[in-house]
Amino acid sequence: MNAEVQRELRLEAVAKRAHSDQRMDFFFRSLTASAAWFVLITLVGAMLVMFDGGREALVEQGTKFVTTDYWDPANLIFHGLAPIVGTLLTSLIALLIAVPISFGIAVFLTEVAPAWLRTPVATAIELLAGIPSIIYGMWGLFVLVPWLGEYVYPWLIDELGTWPVIGPWFQGIPIGIGLLTAGFVLAVMVIPFISSIMREVFLTVPGRLKESAYALGSTRWEVVWDIVLPYTRGAVIGGVFLGLGRALGETMAVTFVIGNANRLGTLLEPGSSISATIANEFAEAFADEHRSALLGLGFLLFVVSFIVLSIAKLMLKGMSRWEGKR
Repeated sequence: MNAEVQRELRLEAVAKRAHSDQRMDFFFRSLTASAAWFVLITLVGAMLVMFDGGREALVEQGTKFVTTDYWDPANLIFHGLAPIVGTLLTSLIALLIAVPISFGIAVFLTEVAPAWLRTPVATAIELLAGIPSIIYGMWGLFVLVPWLGEYVYPWLIDELGTWPVIGPWFQGIPIGIGLLTAGFVLAVMVIPFISSIMREVFLTVPGRLKESAYALGSTRWEVVWDIVLPYTRGAVIGGVFLGLGRALGETMAVTFVIGNANRLGTLLEPGSSISATIANEFAEAFADEHRSALLGLGFLLFVVSFIVLSIAKLMLKGMSRWEGKR
């Protein structure tokens, strides 16, 4: 009888434990799902608020708002092509500069540098990500702008300004402020993000793969190009697009060095970006049309960022399917 009672007690304890585990598991699932939905709802809410505020400019002007280059607050004429193009160009310039440098930093820290040097250098690079953007902007304005205006821009105008296709992009007065300068500053800002991600994913490559390649006579470059990069391609592309998202939304640093001229020009002339235009003019927006145009630009920045991230996701899916077929 005692054995039967003990068995029933054990079964009852197991049932209580299973019920408790189910409740805790349900609570954990609900908590994590709530966190995910909170982010999604916040993002959608911000987009809807931007669209509602900019609906007057977006709906009334239609495609003219994004295809015409004319911004005149005094006469209540607002067309956002110049800030949109400026945002895309500065971000593209930043990636063209930052990705090769970040790749070199990651390869150096994982494959070339001695063990005692890797941690200090990696820590120093990661600390760059914590510097406020306004500091980057001040550095760009007081250090980078004079140097570019005196040495780099005149050389670009003389050497590249006469080329048949890209020449018109490198013409203008070499004052040092412009889209190219903003691209340089953004490149410095996104290098810590991209290089840190590349370094971390390069460290996940199994040592046996690299040792086998070295044993077969591969050079260090061949190991990096044929072993490390294919193994980490998806994560590397994700890190690059994370840096692009950082560049698309940067405000203060770009505002310091881009020139804040709402017109289309060359890479060496002052221009503008969506975030810089909003930061410069929102506080002084005196008319509903002006505020609507600025909020419409904010909504377009959301759309551009969403399109960029969607392209990255589609690229990763396409690469996965191609690798599976291969």
